[in-house]
Amino acid sequence: MNFVFISPHFPKHYWNFCDRLHKNGVNVLGIGDCPYDALDKRLKDSLTEYYFVPDLSDYDQMYRAVAYFAFKHGKIDWIESNNEFWLEQDARLRTDFHVTTGYQYENIASIKNKSAMKEFYAKAGVPTARLHKITDIEAARKFIAVVDYPVIVKPDVGVGACDTFKLENDADLQEFFAKNLPVPYVMEEFITGDICSYDAIIDADSKPLLESMTVWPPSVMDIVLKQLDLSYYTAAHAPAELKGVGRATVKAFGVKSRFVHLEFFRLTKAKAGLGDVGDFVGLEVNMRPAGGYTPDMIDFAHSTDVYQVWADMVTDNYRKLPDSGDHCYCVYASRRDCHQYVHTHGEIMERYGTQLVMCERMPEMMVPQMGNQMYTAKVPSQDAVDEFIHFVLDQAVAEDTAAEATDVKFCLAY
Repeated sequence: MNFVFISPHFPKHYWNFCDRLHKNGVNVLGIGDCPYDALDKRLKDSLTEYYFVPDLSDYDQMYRAVAYFAFKHGKIDWIESNNEFWLEQDARLRTDFHVTTGYQYENIASIKNKSAMKEFYAKAGVPTARLHKITDIEAARKFIAVVDYPVIVKPDVGVGACDTFKLENDADLQEFFAKNLPVPYVMEEFITGDICSYDAIIDADSKPLLESMTVWPPSVMDIVLKQLDLSYYTAAHAPAELKGVGRATVKAFGVKSRFVHLEFFRLTKAKAGLGDVGDFVGLEVNMRPAGGYTPDMIDFAHSTDVYQVWADMVTDNYRKLPDSGDHCYCVYASRRDCHQYVHTHGEIMERYGTQLVMCERMPEMMVPQMGNQMYTAKVPSQDAVDEFIHFVLDQAVAEDTAAEATDVKFCLAY
């Protein structure tokens, strides 16, 4: 089997995908914009061959790289990056090289455009927030007259929470339209709830081989825009209700042979037409693994190896690793250099050293979403999750500025 893995060096833990494929006997053919000599040795050892491309967004260069591999190694069986940024290009390359194990270019809009996702959620019977494709301010006002403020506006095609805005009133609306942003935007009604992701590895028959739930802060958008501290966790078990809406969404979108990260609101306030407190509402689909170190957190929470489960799906279409039965919570908390904290790094290490599974500085590219210094631990319960987050992230506030404590978290004005 010839597997073209695009950008296998970033994120840096993606060498694990290549390693497990290699161990399963796959020819792993890497294409990346990192010089070969700078690659992690573990990645080098996993690759059959590597093709350096100075600019991964240059389709002509990418086409030539895949053509070279096809000429030298024969038919290409898979093309994949597992990266949101390259999904559309992955699909275009598959289509051009007649690789059928993945999304084709003509149907990529259904998983990239937030507006196009609504039809498939409806097919799954999963409620979603009402949406308006932004055209002009008067049309936006008519939509807001129906759903009321606040509303969320974001690019119809986008990664993460960048360039996303919460509009509280008409002044915010006018300010947004004054920006004359160059890409299509959509507007959605505001929903009050926690964000819970259904993270799963799906086989060629659209059946889950692994299922997990990660609980995110209510507003990742605020984390990015206001530079707040980030904390989130992977639960010991995914609830049956989340598995139900997750599986229905997978079926409606026709997902096959993929690692998926599907986001849902779990309502903390009832919303007419959507559900009661505790119900799940569709947010958006991401046909790739969750960002950051979440795949590793899934490993720690479930005592498994998601990279091996994924590789076994690719080569054998079934899960070889059994459920260990050993489950716990895995919690992530990250600090920003612009804040002062109650507890020192040394105190964190002294208290949680035996439970920490990761502790490191984050790459500069990931700092806006993930913070500067992260701590990740395995803990036994929800109470322990909350305790860990508070210990790591409690901020030091001078007595004479305590009254302004609500402003201390903000590094950037918005």
